[in-house]
Amino acid sequence: MTTSTLNRRQLNRATLARQWLLERVEVSPLEASEHLLGLQAQLPAPPFIGLWTRLHHFHRRALLDLLHQRKIVRATLMRATLHLVSAADYVRFRPALQPALARSLQSFFRRGGDPAVQTAVLEAARSLLQEGPSTFAVLRQRLAERFPELEPAYIAYLVRMQLPLVQVPDQGAWGFSNNPHYAVAFDWLREEGEPWPPEEGLRLLVRRYLAAFGPASLNDLQTWSGLGNLKPVLRSMRAELHLYRDEQGQELFDLPDQPLPPADRPAPVRFLPDFDNVLLAYARRERILPASYRQAVLLPPGRVLPTILVDGFVAGIWTIQRQQGHSKLLITPFTTLSADQGDELLAEGERLLTFLAPQGEAGQSEVQILRPS
Repeated sequence: MTTSTLNRRQLNRATLARQWLLERVEVSPLEASEHLLGLQAQLPAPPFIGLWTRLHHFHRRALLDLLHQRKIVRATLMRATLHLVSAADYVRFRPALQPALARSLQSFFRRGGDPAVQTAVLEAARSLLQEGPSTFAVLRQRLAERFPELEPAYIAYLVRMQLPLVQVPDQGAWGFSNNPHYAVAFDWLREEGEPWPPEEGLRLLVRRYLAAFGPASLNDLQTWSGLGNLKPVLRSMRAELHLYRDEQGQELFDLPDQPLPPADRPAPVRFLPDFDNVLLAYARRERILPASYRQAVLLPPGRVLPTILVDGFVAGIWTIQRQQGHSKLLITPFTTLSADQGDELLAEGERLLTFLAPQGEAGQSEVQILRPS
């Protein structure tokens, strides 16, 4: 039964609460990665910043250790993009997400391809990787030699989308170099057991998405996951879900007994990293990203800039400049800030610079708020 209509600020506070952006929480990085249903990881550092901004006492080493212990992995999942997820979640959800990955392949290479040839390429790639982890450049070259009639770009994307792969962590400062090695996921994660049946994984995926991002619409869920035709899944789960509507009358789904803080609940300033999940989890992003700022944050082709939250909404972008041991955090607000908001940003920015300082390196740091853009 639909019980009420939620306005934009109510949806904003609900999202902030579930994303741990109203107040930091005291949980492990492994628990956090599962609650947040993965961390967008197109670049190596942002997942670390995303956890720092949500968790009390988060240290870089804790996440690095989990990566090297194979408890958290970096892999292509939702929206055919890279995420850090727990190894257990990878086993649960990778089969359920395969249709989204296949659709991504088809969107780039509309001609599809001979299924028998695709199978041969994937079997060859699996065989090569079972000899040991490989960079994708080497793997692509070896496969191109075996299949000279195919475009190397097609071979590479086919393998990325159809063969379950994980990146092997190395000694990079954030766990991965610019040219990581790959391994076959279910060989690398053998101790996690067999992959879940897609239907079972999909129902859990929906519940976990709503716990982290709800209340949300069918379009939100499909946008976040990259999966299409999820209406039958939500229909089958309808009796166990709570229903709302937004101000446009769109139906929103939620789990029962989830937090819905009051719309006037104070929200602290927060620094979000590049590609933060909360900016990519909805078809309609106005609950956190005002429409007037969208083009300043979401850049083609698929770039998402690091942002600041003020009163719970995106209110600017930030960047860091480093030169000769000096780090400068530059904040560019989109509108004029109050004195209190500026002071809060400066203090939080200093803490961010301390967290991001290269390990073992001491140097000067500075936070500067620029004129509104």
